[in-house]
Amino acid sequence: MNFSSPSASIYVPPGQTIEVALPRITHLGIGAHQDDLEFMAFHGIEACYRQNDKWFGGVTCTNGAGSSRTGLYKDYSDDEMCAVRRREQEQAAVVGEYAAMVQLDYPSSSMKDPSNPSPVEDLLSILKTTRPEVIYTHNLADKHATHVAVTAAVLKALRALPPEAQPKQVLGCEVWRDLDWMLDADKTVLDVSGRPNLAAAIGGIFDSQIAGGKRYDLAVQGRRLANATFFDSHSVDDAEQLWFAMDLTPLVNDPALDPVEFTTAFIRRFEEDVRSSLGNYF
Repeated sequence: MNFSSPSASIYVPPGQTIEVALPRITHLGIGAHQDDLEFMAFHGIEACYRQNDKWFGGVTCTNGAGSSRTGLYKDYSDDEMCAVRRREQEQAAVVGEYAAMVQLDYPSSSMKDPSNPSPVEDLLSILKTTRPEVIYTHNLADKHATHVAVTAAVLKALRALPPEAQPKQVLGCEVWRDLDWMLDADKTVLDVSGRPNLAAAIGGIFDSQIAGGKRYDLAVQGRRLANATFFDSHSVDDAEQLWFAMDLTPLVNDPALDPVEFTTAFIRRFEEDVRSSLGNYF
């Protein structure tokens, strides 16, 4: 694969080759930033961990130049921060035993430019090579503009694939805005209770963010626990930790569906539910 950015890379953990690693990916995570995959796509990472017939692969689209930084990292230049974040992402791939880790190395501004065809072209190349069964990416109601831009590029690339090459499921996961507000019937509920040690290990690798001013490791664990506890008020918990996703598969199966209308329909159903509940009392 030839990517648009000359600094893009494919990292394959020791003992693997690119030729073998890419085609055997069954679960593919496509995120905006280094560490997004470890938090939003852990369901796929855990499902593939030490399995012979399932392999997780990762794609990170941006270079991490805009990261917050303090303490040890407060004087790091953008180039230095990019190098650190790239290395951390590769270390996570080793610990999580990914098949491969692709870093496209776009500046966020390029990723958010809808007139730039390169991200879609790069993702299409990856999808044609890997042909995963399940894809994890950001949800369309995320409040981070770069996350939404990544998901838009993913959907455009998926819609360009022939039907026989499309994945069975595409999940838009919560990160910068949780999906607790969605109706339970609309949520895709992911049990991420398995291997909390692995979740802590790969999430904790991103020291440049955690020690650099953002306790993502604690925040993500807290959300997982809260999702499980508050999911159902009338029964005991079936899982200790949950992560929520928006099923984006219909947008791939039917290119005529408008992503804006598809997403806002979830919001309208939430509004209707609240109005109905309040109507019982007011």
